[in-house]
Amino acid sequence: MGTVSPSLRDALAQTSEYDIVTSHLSALLLSYPPSFIFVHDPDNSRLTSCVIASALQSLTLQKDACVNIAYACLSAVACFSPRVLYDSALNSLAGWIPDWDDGALNWSASADGGRYNESFDAFVHGLQAIHARATAAAAKVDRTGKGKEKPTIPVRQATFRMVLVIDRAERLRDTLPDLLVPLTRLAEMTNLDITTVFISEHQWQDIRPPLRASPEPYYIDVPYLSKQATLDVLESSFPQGLPPTSSSSAADPDAYHPILKRLYAHFLATIYSTCGPFTHDPAELAYIAAACWPGFVQPVLDAQRRQLHDTHVADTDVDADADADEHPDTEPLGDALTPPSEDVRLRLIRLFTPSLTAALEALYPRLTPAAYWARTHVPPPNLLALHPAQAPQALSAHTAALVGQADARGGLEALPRMAKFVLVAAFLASTNPARSDLRMFGRGPDERAKRRRRKVGTPRKPKPGTTGTAVKIPQRLLGPTTFPLDRFIAILGVLLEENDADVRPAVPQYTLPGEYTEVEISRIALYANIAELTSMRLLVRTSPADRLDGTPMYKCGIGYELAGKVARDLGIMLNDLMYEPL
Repeated sequence: MGTVSPSLRDALAQTSEYDIVTSHLSALLLSYPPSFIFVHDPDNSRLTSCVIASALQSLTLQKDACVNIAYACLSAVACFSPRVLYDSALNSLAGWIPDWDDGALNWSASADGGRYNESFDAFVHGLQAIHARATAAAAKVDRTGKGKEKPTIPVRQATFRMVLVIDRAERLRDTLPDLLVPLTRLAEMTNLDITTVFISEHQWQDIRPPLRASPEPYYIDVPYLSKQATLDVLESSFPQGLPPTSSSSAADPDAYHPILKRLYAHFLATIYSTCGPFTHDPAELAYIAAACWPGFVQPVLDAQRRQLHDTHVADTDVDADADADEHPDTEPLGDALTPPSEDVRLRLIRLFTPSLTAALEALYPRLTPAAYWARTHVPPPNLLALHPAQAPQALSAHTAALVGQADARGGLEALPRMAKFVLVAAFLASTNPARSDLRMFGRGPDERAKRRRRKVGTPRKPKPGTTGTAVKIPQRLLGPTTFPLDRFIAILGVLLEENDADVRPAVPQYTLPGEYTEVEISRIALYANIAELTSMRLLVRTSPADRLDGTPMYKCGIGYELAGKVARDLGIMLNDLMYEPL
């Protein structure tokens, strides 16, 4: 399921549109729910699934309810195989969280660790085992007295009900078509009190299996979220102050002061007017607002700090330069902060409206991270002190300078540490010939094998009209060559063992030399980094992606300058590892 901030999720749950859905679903689950419910949200099923998950969590926390609810919220995108779906559903319904220290075992009712993911029949037995365990745990007897055991008095047991929620249910038709009908008839096949809830942006008529194999669901349609409701949700999720652990270096400490909430509401209205024709998803609008708001409010904070500084200098009658050291521009304003005037608000909107369009084009398709956008779009100091005719040109020039500085650094400083090792290993694999790997990366008793002398033959007589000497062009000037994936992983392992072993955290279970590195290069996160760098065109895959036979072939997409910068960040002597050093 999509990740939505808790403040935004709570604000969505309080809107009248989503309150209708949650109250309707809660009333059904606490009474006599149908076996199959279909929730149709043509606008944004991700937010609906988050709100429904929050409502189910609140139902499970009710102690005086006559129904004990256990639920599992799954995504049909993440559950790409039957085993993943079975394990995810059973673990959530049983309240089991796999632990890496225990081998990441899935839930099992038996001590021998029986599996319930082999088939749908095993999955049904797993659901029945969860129901039997919950029923046995809820069975209570009233035993009183210290002497002889008195007759047991039966206590009214609460009904145990399971709810299976699947978001993006339309993906089941393509990835798991054999499970579409059994999931809709889960209550009938298990003979248990279980309800299946499908959430989708498509209508049931587009997902329905042929020959009416699935039962007719109970339909719940999510109302369209109006403009005012969207703005109210975004405004109610206004954070109360900048978190102390915030990683955004461009955000001012007073950017989220409560007195600026009115200005933030007008800013959100401008964001919606600019981005509304393309998207009105509250999560996307909140993402764009979080990237643009620090730069939008920074001129107001700078002007008030300057005004406070001038007032302080005039009152104390001291040297302005000496006082500037005591009161820097980044000093928090606190209670001295006042809301801006209407003229300042209109001027800010005129200045930053063109940048909001550019932010939509860069942030909505995730072409640029929000932190990078906020860092490269910091307005110049004292922007409001400039003449209104000169302020737009000054803002554009300052932004272009910041973007140019970021591009000069290559934009690779934000990459994870493992991704940087991947780029350096790919550059060496594309630059060095394969025959030199043993000489450059081979490690033995002498750490590095000595280079052997090349055999010198009898010089040939040059042809008439030639100098007799051939000019050899370095490989780094000819361009990158392709390399297989296994050769690249071998080079990466050497780089990690020599340059990362001293800085990585200590892991007691890995005692043999190189054992930790072997685990690191076999993790799925490494292949995820390779796929991510390939999508960024920092690596180029030359072999077809749908080809199953043969080793995947790649080549590096960065040059020597960028590879050298990345290598210096990692402490790698790149020139010593090149077959043809500079």
